[in-house]
Amino acid sequence: MKDSYILPAAADMHVHLRDGDMLKAVVPTIRNGGVDTVYVMPNLVPPVTTIAAALEYKKRLQDVDSSINYLMTLYLHETITPDVVREAKKAGIAGIKSYPAGVTTNSSSGVVSYEPFYPVFEAMQEVGLVLNLHGEVPSDKKDVTILNAESKFLPTLKDLHRRFPKLKIVLEHTTTADAVEAVRSCGETVVATITAHHLSLLVDDWAGNVYCFCKPVAKTPEDRKKLLDALVNSNGKFFLGTDSAPHDISAKKGKGNAAAGVFTQPFACQYVLSSLEEAIERGDVKDEQVTEGLLRGFLSDWGREFYGVEKATKNILVKKGNATIPESIKDAGVEVVPFRKGETTWSVEWQ
Repeated sequence: MKDSYILPAAADMHVHLRDGDMLKAVVPTIRNGGVDTVYVMPNLVPPVTTIAAALEYKKRLQDVDSSINYLMTLYLHETITPDVVREAKKAGIAGIKSYPAGVTTNSSSGVVSYEPFYPVFEAMQEVGLVLNLHGEVPSDKKDVTILNAESKFLPTLKDLHRRFPKLKIVLEHTTTADAVEAVRSCGETVVATITAHHLSLLVDDWAGNVYCFCKPVAKTPEDRKKLLDALVNSNGKFFLGTDSAPHDISAKKGKGNAAAGVFTQPFACQYVLSSLEEAIERGDVKDEQVTEGLLRGFLSDWGREFYGVEKATKNILVKKGNATIPESIKDAGVEVVPFRKGETTWSVEWQ
């Protein structure tokens, strides 16, 4: 790898920007990570299930930073109908996100069965609206744990693709070798996002550190190696979606269960580059595989192409080892601890 690259501004195709004070604290960090386009998750409280709510949410985001291109989504819910899908497309909504009920933060209103939504998926297929899948089954199912919940979901992914072959589907935040192979086995309408943190984390990391705990959880060295292989051999099938998920420090270290989510927004591109460096050192990736073209594709071009978003018009300069990740970010009355706090990483400068 080189010591610096000039790359197009990144497109982060899976972000949680929250609302209220957390929104005010998090949105100003987007550009710090070299990103100018974000695909915004709808799992607020209450969830974003109407076009009006999505557009109002977008306005709140723009009021904080209007330089970012916010791609808005709806939460798959019983109130979503084929007519809503058609109107959403006209209104500029980019996709609809499916959460299995109860698997992660603010997913209690999620899907129990996909069959009732087949007419919705048919309409999405017709108008070109993307279906985003949180690819896990709930852990209350027999023989399901957080370690195999993603693999258990993959038959559902394949079934949906078989039933709706023209429906554009994104399997979000893939973490397993099984998921990589499942996505590769599907047609060109099925792709996947890979987070920055899953390129480095293993199960032992989050088992002892609440700031590395997310859903889906990081898995084994073999799974991580498969994710890295998917990145360097993507050809557009896999691209960046950080799943950056901020929680106030009180939700991470307070009484009860730690909130699921890793905060990576301020260093989105930097974390990816650091993970690739480390992968080369371990021998998981060959140095010659990490080309400028690969970085341009994974961080920016391939996600934009899949969603039909224009290419970046601004560039970023990323430099090796010039930035230190802060211990926390405090703003608007909240405090969020970023991934790999206190460590040195790459820096980003806008061109």
